[in-house]
Amino acid sequence: MSNTEFPDDELRQEQEFIDGLYARVDALRGDAETSVTDALAQGNTPMQARLERDILVAERSGLLAALNAVDGSLCFGRIDLTSGVTHHIGRIGLRTDDAERTPVLIDWRADVARPFYLATGHTPMGLRRRRHIATDGRRVTQLHDELLDLGDRTRTGHEDPTGDAVLLAALDSARTGRMSDIVQTIQADQDRIIRAPHRGILVVEGGPGTGKTAVALHRAAYLLYEHRELLAKRAVLIVGPNPAFLGYIGEVLPSLGETGVLLATVGELYPGVKATATDTPEAAAVKGRADMADVLAEVVRSRQALPDPVIAIEHDREVLMLDDGLVGVARDRARAAKLPHNAAREHFEGHILNALTDLYAERIGTDPFDGSSLLDPSDITQIRDDLAENPEVWSAIDRLWPVLTPQRLVADFLAAPEEFLPPEDADAVRRPVTRRWTVADVPLLDEAAELLGDDDRLARERAQREREQQIAYAQGVLEVSYASRTYEFEDKEEGDPESSEVLSAHDIIDAERFAERHEEDDHRSAAERAAADRTWAFGHIIVDEAQELSPMAWRLLMRRSPTRSMTLVGDPAQTAEAAGVGSWSDILSPYVEDRWEHTRLGVNYRTPAEIMDVAAAVVRAEHPGFEPPGSVRSTGVRPWARATDDLPGAVAKAVEELTPAEGRLAVIAPRDLHRSVAARLDGVTAGAEPDLTRTVVLLDPRQAKGLEFDSVLVAEPGRYGTSDLYVALTRATQRLGVLHTGELPKALAEAFG
Repeated sequence: MSNTEFPDDELRQEQEFIDGLYARVDALRGDAETSVTDALAQGNTPMQARLERDILVAERSGLLAALNAVDGSLCFGRIDLTSGVTHHIGRIGLRTDDAERTPVLIDWRADVARPFYLATGHTPMGLRRRRHIATDGRRVTQLHDELLDLGDRTRTGHEDPTGDAVLLAALDSARTGRMSDIVQTIQADQDRIIRAPHRGILVVEGGPGTGKTAVALHRAAYLLYEHRELLAKRAVLIVGPNPAFLGYIGEVLPSLGETGVLLATVGELYPGVKATATDTPEAAAVKGRADMADVLAEVVRSRQALPDPVIAIEHDREVLMLDDGLVGVARDRARAAKLPHNAAREHFEGHILNALTDLYAERIGTDPFDGSSLLDPSDITQIRDDLAENPEVWSAIDRLWPVLTPQRLVADFLAAPEEFLPPEDADAVRRPVTRRWTVADVPLLDEAAELLGDDDRLARERAQREREQQIAYAQGVLEVSYASRTYEFEDKEEGDPESSEVLSAHDIIDAERFAERHEEDDHRSAAERAAADRTWAFGHIIVDEAQELSPMAWRLLMRRSPTRSMTLVGDPAQTAEAAGVGSWSDILSPYVEDRWEHTRLGVNYRTPAEIMDVAAAVVRAEHPGFEPPGSVRSTGVRPWARATDDLPGAVAKAVEELTPAEGRLAVIAPRDLHRSVAARLDGVTAGAEPDLTRTVVLLDPRQAKGLEFDSVLVAEPGRYGTSDLYVALTRATQRLGVLHTGELPKALAEAFG
């Protein structure tokens, strides 16, 4: 509809209201930009002023990010209550500038906005009317009203009789290569999940196109709104299956005004390592097994060695022998401390030094006649101190209980795994020592870090030196302050009350407290600090495609969520990774037993019924009782399949036919065919991380997980497993084509008729 089809006063009123909102946002943005600019222009300032400036920049930059992010569709709805009160609903909340601070725009996450998503004619929740406001930038383009009070005789001329116009328009719109938020079209079943309590573990299961990912992202935004103080400090982690997927969803939370969230793949959850390489399915399955934790523990124990047969240490013309009995006792005592390997080394060092001290003292300090000791305690202490300066002692300790890094431990294990794994498993994971880590290596690195811990003595010494330097600097500042104050009042006449009552900083604070007060704060966001800290405990974790994670990956994630506050979304029917757990019970029972909630989304908003029928037939051939989510729409366009002798040429021709005037097309093909296919497609590169904003992209089935496109072309479906084929067939919102050189899978051939 055009604007002329609506009464002028309705459109004019909404346009004037939205113009006022944007004027308010522009003013806020201007104030924030000015504050940041002024703060940065201060240049060199005293310590306290510099600290205040940094805090101001951090706060105002966060405000700027939020204001810039919500620039489009700031207001998208209105609810008219039977009481006569009207509320406009938008992406953020805005209030008047006066003392009353009256709400002007209601944040979609506020309780008062909930009827916008839940009210029905049967349960109106106090609403008379619900209005959807469509905008293009800052211009109102359409209004859609739903009448919820059937006794209300007032009509505006633009009632939507079905109430589905806005939802269907969103579903039929062209894709951009970036996920859009669903804040305007959240459905009732989705809203209940979004607003569920954040404590504990919530599993959201749903088939393709049910909006699992969108719901999870909006849940993150809701939790950050509802529990701002807690989650702003601890941050929210969102784990996705691959970098392309994270790029695809990366604009959703900023569009909802939330920027303080960490998005990462499992391969990015070990600081200092960004693993993008992949293993063979066999290697990934072995590395992902839960018993790899025990294997790595045994690898660590193997590095706590015994001498073979002895280690000779020369000290002050005496030769002291470390044999396996003496070292075995020291090793057992160090292990009994129940500390990680590197932290327990200090205990091992102490036991070895004590044993060597006893050997040396017995050698030089025993009376040959009666066997009594000729040494007093101070002599024993001196002997121990001298041994602690002997390089041969430390060389022996390094051989017997070395300080280890997770990277070195895992690399050495993978280079020679036969001592710890059965031959078949060892052959699967063996590789030369390399710096190129795979995604499946990251949980092993994290496990190794837990087993090894840190020897933090050097860090403590460094911190102490820095502390002493800060105190010395603070002492100098105080002395200057005291001297200047003395100079300022030395000409005052004796008895002057001003000279007797003024206190200097030196009178009320010492250098140590002054240093504490003026230490530089860490102004990184919680998400930035969390990304650099392996031991960070997140306030909430959201995992997409959760069924694909291995048991070892779950160990990593559970360490980062000691409160077990998590939202897991996925679909066991789409499990494709060899190491994937698939069953929710198998994933969660080791950590929370049966203390988790499960809910299911059953409506498919993405995939038309014509395409879903074909995809479901593939799964039913293997699982006859399979029930797919019901599609909310039908396009009348049937998917097709064609045989060909020239796959790259057929793909190029089909791409010309299917490429939409607007939107995106995906070619999904086995990875080994990408080079030949890309050679026939303009602007498409094989092997690179896909740019989903391009009109045509080339993917394999695993890369396509969680994504959607207007049109999809599936090549060589006979080479996919059932779950991979199911994923590939359900990515399209409008059109689907299949090309094959061999026979189609039987179920697929029957579905195409």
